[in-house]
Amino acid sequence: MSDQWYDPQNEDAFEIFAKKIKKALLEQKAFLVLIPLILILAVGSLSMFYTVEPSEEAVIMRFGRYSSTQPPGLHFKLPFGIDKAVKVKTQKIFQEEFGFRTKGKIGARTSYSNDDHLKESLMLTGDLNVAEVEWIVQFQVSDPKKFLFNVRDVRKNLRDVSQSVLRRVVGDRFVSDVLTTGRVEIAEEAQRLTQEVLDRYDIGLRIVSVKLQDVNPPESVKPAFNEVNAAKQEQEKMIKQAERQYNKVIFEAEGKAEQTIRDAQGYATAVVNRAEGDASRFKNVLKAYRTAPQITRTRLYLETMEELYKRFKVLTIVDKGVQGLLPVFQQKSSAGGGK
Repeated sequence: MSDQWYDPQNEDAFEIFAKKIKKALLEQKAFLVLIPLILILAVGSLSMFYTVEPSEEAVIMRFGRYSSTQPPGLHFKLPFGIDKAVKVKTQKIFQEEFGFRTKGKIGARTSYSNDDHLKESLMLTGDLNVAEVEWIVQFQVSDPKKFLFNVRDVRKNLRDVSQSVLRRVVGDRFVSDVLTTGRVEIAEEAQRLTQEVLDRYDIGLRIVSVKLQDVNPPESVKPAFNEVNAAKQEQEKMIKQAERQYNKVIFEAEGKAEQTIRDAQGYATAVVNRAEGDASRFKNVLKAYRTAPQITRTRLYLETMEELYKRFKVLTIVDKGVQGLLPVFQQKSSAGGGK
């Protein structure tokens, strides 16, 4: 019965089929080995190229160690994690806020929050008063290598330095300067000192600007401070009025004094010129007298008499032979009456 189930032809067919299966598996195995190799090569070729944007610089690390810094553009690096490119935005201006935080925009207006930031803003001034100072620090990354490797927490270091510097600057000034006229000077000095400290730390940052925002007295003393400000404004008003009156009186007196001086100088010049003219004329007369004494004497006599006679309205010339003047005057008066 077993012979009925056994067929040599069937056994040959089975062996042929088995050989075909084995051959197909061998061919598939070679193909399966090629697929991962192709995928690895594709991934490696894709990771060999990278692009740096215009606002960035790329720091290349080879096996985790700094290798180079690459500018914007298309660049090549070693694949499979040998080289790693860390992009740093060197053209972007970053901003840190102190004493407040920007929550976001509501419509066209920006919303701010002052909660839990009083420790940052409260500062002691040089005259032992307290002021709430809010400010911002804007900065750029100047050296990507130093920025990534020289300091562990750049943001924390920057905030600590900025707070320390501004407290020092505010502590050297009166509260009136901090709240009113000294804001720009304080911001400029804080920027300069912050940059000096960061340069000593070799942190790879450049401070663009330090700007004071709201500077106010604490809420508990704000009414008293407003009264003091009102008194100071009244004082400045009275001082300006007094200065204006002072300038008016002084300028007027100075003008009168200058006019008097000019009049005196003009009078002196006229007197001197007249005296010099008289002296010159006298010298000319003396010269003429020395040349012709008699003629000069006669001319001087006649000129003098002419000058004298001009002063009289009526002139009577009496001959020295007349014995009395009364008949002459009577005759003159009768002649005048006849007219």
